[in-house]
Amino acid sequence: MAYQADSSKAEEFIKHEEILNTLRYAEGNKNNRALIEELIEKAALCKGLSHREAAVLLECEQTDLTERIFHLAKKIKQKFYGNRIVMFAPLYLSNYCVNGCVYCPYHAKNKTIARKKLTQEEIRREVIALQDMGHKRLALEAGEHPLQSPIEYILEAIRTIYSIRHKNGTIRRVNVNIAATTVENYRKLKEAGIGTYILFQETYHKQNYEALHPTGPKSNYAYHTEAMDRAMEAGIDDVGIGVLFGLNTYRYDFIGLLMHAEHLEARFGVGPHTISVPRICSADDIDAGDFPNAVSDDTFSKIVAVIRISVPYTGMIISTRESQASRARVLELGVSQISGGSRTSVGGYAEKELPQENSAQFDVSDTRTLDEIVSWLLDLGYIPSFCTACYREGRTGDRFMSLVKSGQIANCCGPNALMTLKEYLEDYASEDTRKKGLALIRKETDQIPNPKIREIAIRNLKEIAAGKRDFRF
Repeated sequence: MAYQADSSKAEEFIKHEEILNTLRYAEGNKNNRALIEELIEKAALCKGLSHREAAVLLECEQTDLTERIFHLAKKIKQKFYGNRIVMFAPLYLSNYCVNGCVYCPYHAKNKTIARKKLTQEEIRREVIALQDMGHKRLALEAGEHPLQSPIEYILEAIRTIYSIRHKNGTIRRVNVNIAATTVENYRKLKEAGIGTYILFQETYHKQNYEALHPTGPKSNYAYHTEAMDRAMEAGIDDVGIGVLFGLNTYRYDFIGLLMHAEHLEARFGVGPHTISVPRICSADDIDAGDFPNAVSDDTFSKIVAVIRISVPYTGMIISTRESQASRARVLELGVSQISGGSRTSVGGYAEKELPQENSAQFDVSDTRTLDEIVSWLLDLGYIPSFCTACYREGRTGDRFMSLVKSGQIANCCGPNALMTLKEYLEDYASEDTRKKGLALIRKETDQIPNPKIREIAIRNLKEIAAGKRDFRF
């Protein structure tokens, strides 16, 4: 059974022996200066790197070459994403779960966590609270439970979310992070109008995966690992992958992550829309200190930088698991989406939880409000973007990727980011944030390269100031 990137079988496209061979190759070449320089030059062409090539760069121990890798990551991030940072928030629907994942407090045997499931009316209250913060894009989260959160419940929740109009607030795109399911159910999610389907692999090491997931449907490694194939077969052409760094050795999972991206490209002609890079952290009865493979901040930054130059067209997501300092560092190295004002508990937006009612999946490190994060991003020179236009204009999957690779996406993303930021400033921002944001918009509008698009953007920005909403290219 050889390594086959285009195979439909998990153990062939995430081939254990290939990962071990790659680890040995990277270790043997970590001081091969000529090879590392050649790979940096190849990455600078913005065509990406293979998992084996990327592994060599991750192992590089020469300070000057590592700095070149970081510099290139910043350059590629700027080329494809400019200074835009997309904003989103997670919305937890239910923490009932039948799985036994040893790193997650939702595991079925946990008797201390408060179990909750939102009714449709409670979802409505949560969404209004999120709209009142200024959010336009949500990531739905739910534990896996056939009775408490079946696909029908998820679909009803999506309909509820899209139906809510409160003041000027609307949720324009719902991304979904739920357990691996069937092609039929993925078709239902597609028909419901979701944006990206997100599912973390947790770890690609099959033996460790099975030890970390001793019971429940999630214990089936192949079914979980092949979930993105079923989602894409069902017509969901934007999928988001990721691992939970710290569960297993980071080198192994880094290689597995890039192999998964290569597989989707080889089998479906389009790689993942996003890659998430969470690190293990404590929550309820879970102590992150119990996991010996913790990843340091310096290593984490290098992982982000090498992912960025290896898959330049793929968005990268970081959550409020990370501290403000950690987020600032990886934003410039490759991250293009962050959450803001997040609650990881069920029903945590409309009402603040009491300590004895803790229902959170993980402890939040960055506890700032959305406005504080928007203000901070503006101070750093970024454009906080609430844009969802590509989903709504059908620019998904290979259509999105072709626009990104040609550079044409910049004609949409830059102006759309400015227009959605303008909406946020008019409707939700504090006065200080509003002043900073308007100054940035003036500066960035002048730099829109296409005169016709610049003219339309200026006109739309004036219309937004006059009370109109939802313009997009």
